[in-house]
Amino acid sequence: MASQPRNAESGFPVRPVYGPTEPVESLGDPGGFPFTRGVYPTMYTGRPWTMRQYAGFGTAAESNARYKQLIADGTAGLSVAFDLPTQMGLDSDHVLAAGEVGKVGVAVDSLDDMRVLFDGIPLGEVSTSMTINAPAGLLLLLYQLVAEEQGVAPGRLTGTVQNDVLKEYIARGTYIFPPKQSLRLVSDLFRYCRDEVPKWNTISISGYHMAEAGATPAQEIAFTLANGVAYVQTAVEAGMEVDDFAPRLSFFFVARTAFLEEIAKFRAARRIWARLMRERFGARNPKSQMLRFHTQTAGVQLTAQQPEVNLVRVSVQAMAAVLGGTQSLHTNSFDEAIALPTQKAARLALRTQQVLAYETDVTAAADPFGGSYLMESMTDEIEAKILELMAKVEEQGGAVAAIENGYQKAEIERAAYQTQRETDDGRRVVIGVNRHRIDDDEPYEPLRVDPSVEVDQVRRLEKLRADRDGAVVGRALAAVRAAAGSDGELMRPLKEALAARATVGEVCDALREEWGTYVPVDRF
Repeated sequence: MASQPRNAESGFPVRPVYGPTEPVESLGDPGGFPFTRGVYPTMYTGRPWTMRQYAGFGTAAESNARYKQLIADGTAGLSVAFDLPTQMGLDSDHVLAAGEVGKVGVAVDSLDDMRVLFDGIPLGEVSTSMTINAPAGLLLLLYQLVAEEQGVAPGRLTGTVQNDVLKEYIARGTYIFPPKQSLRLVSDLFRYCRDEVPKWNTISISGYHMAEAGATPAQEIAFTLANGVAYVQTAVEAGMEVDDFAPRLSFFFVARTAFLEEIAKFRAARRIWARLMRERFGARNPKSQMLRFHTQTAGVQLTAQQPEVNLVRVSVQAMAAVLGGTQSLHTNSFDEAIALPTQKAARLALRTQQVLAYETDVTAAADPFGGSYLMESMTDEIEAKILELMAKVEEQGGAVAAIENGYQKAEIERAAYQTQRETDDGRRVVIGVNRHRIDDDEPYEPLRVDPSVEVDQVRRLEKLRADRDGAVVGRALAAVRAAAGSDGELMRPLKEALAARATVGEVCDALREEWGTYVPVDRF
């Protein structure tokens, strides 16, 4: 009996047998334009990807202890999760922060908290990624201030701020300011880092959160690259040369269990971005044409039922990211569908990467799937889907106009609805959920955040405000408001205010006074 044909997540048919589609020589070599086969000639043959585990919860002191443990376990890069009030530019004592302090990440209200967060961690030797968007510039400046206190020059700092506010309007929701003002902050950060922190990746243009909201692989890449075009265009229109900032752009994608399609997705994304940068923006530096990306395994595919099965899912997802040519990788812990990961679960997630890197032969050659009939056909097909979606964004006037029209959000919601229907009726198999269920899962004790964290954090804020020079803070915040109300530079007034021990919430309030806040219009 012939098997039923199946479709890829992005909608194109997957054939049971593939044959030749194009000459292998047309693909180029790893490290060569259009970088389909990888951004570096040797990829992992000399050094594996950066193993960067995402962590942060409760107080700065608790998160500091977790970072030190991760470093001891062999992680090569830190990745900071901030709590929702920090992400929204609200201090821990704000009425809207009640019940959320320290819950999904670490609370950082001020320079004092950032000092504690990185106490005893040499910032000149570790690479740090920070998942922060609307107030990204503020958190980077706090990090720089702590590094300077350690005697580390800004030129030695390496890491990334996510700083991708456009996807917040599409999928995640932690925006503060209207799009125009948010883009101004992004381009100001590009310029500041070019001059002051040249090794820092100024943005991680992110499809991960769109995928977690339900986007297909093609939607994830299309809408992310369209946002990337908007950021580059904004910087160019602000007077920057593309080759001055584009080498520090980076991206952030998901890796799902659709193993083959995910590898093809990464390859197609590199090819599209390289051509966009060279042909549309005139980038001549090969580093400006490279799509370098971080990958995180798919949290949305983890299940609370039989959570140990998530170890298998994460292993498959991680392998797809590696074979797709990621530059760094976070592997989710098996218990993250239930709560913040325990220390044991976080260690197992890191060990998954270490087994792939050191016990298998996936690092033996660059682009192991290069030239595969299936892989090259699938790369072409997902590329066509991506370009079709990007053209629809362009037809509406670009990413910002499409966001204001609700286009990307509506497309993702339709895809999410379809996925849920397929799961509910059993067409999409999820082990432990709609097939191979067991009546009673083994008991599991999740990590819980102590509710006293919020009380302690509020007390720290009270002490901070009592100890600092209020007049100096007031003048610094007035300078922030003046800069926001003009066309002047923003980053240096922001840094001076934070150095004076103004809080993240106070600085964001100063910007809110000048710019207002964004209120979405639901058009669908």
